[in-house]
Amino acid sequence: MPTKIKICGITNISDARLALELGADLLGFNFFRPSPRFIEPQEAAQIINTLTPTSAQMVGLFVNAQLDFIKQTLHDCPLDMLQLHGDESNADCQLASELGLAVIKALRLRTPQDIEQARRFDTPFILLDAFNQELYGGTGETFDWSWVTSIPDKMIFLAGGICPDNIKDALAVGTYAIDLCSGVEKEPGLKDPQKMKTLFEKIKQQ
Repeated sequence: MPTKIKICGITNISDARLALELGADLLGFNFFRPSPRFIEPQEAAQIINTLTPTSAQMVGLFVNAQLDFIKQTLHDCPLDMLQLHGDESNADCQLASELGLAVIKALRLRTPQDIEQARRFDTPFILLDAFNQELYGGTGETFDWSWVTSIPDKMIFLAGGICPDNIKDALAVGTYAIDLCSGVEKEPGLKDPQKMKTLFEKIKQQ
């Protein structure tokens, strides 16, 4: 099955449309207010509603969010999946999954042993990202992809510093999906059309 491509940090309709036109399978919207890619749920809803119908899945990114905030966001914005990108426990993930959407639990890796954390979570999807002391994703930093191992019953998203220059190496890891954000941006929250086009051209060459 072809590797799915997720473009995260969408903040405007033109970036969203371009990502879908080029072949993105998932779009990510960041609801973590301190992030430079933060978008209000109502603004994300306007973008998503403009794009429908589409077969692409819409993902809401949350960091250590209260369940009430996630519920309110779902009330305001139509989403297909929830991405929990903070320090959430398995219990937090289970409560979120009871809202009826599939949950992606993000893990930030410092050592190859950190991948073993994935076994603590009952979520069907695990996202592997580079650890940063101050930031929850979107750092442009990579980790050693040789650390990635198969985790039974988990579909893995590979994230962290992926860009047109290394997309072929990222695809070779063989994960379920690739998650891109800063690697296809002009600046945080604004995509670079040429980087996006180059990225998808290289994907098609695989």
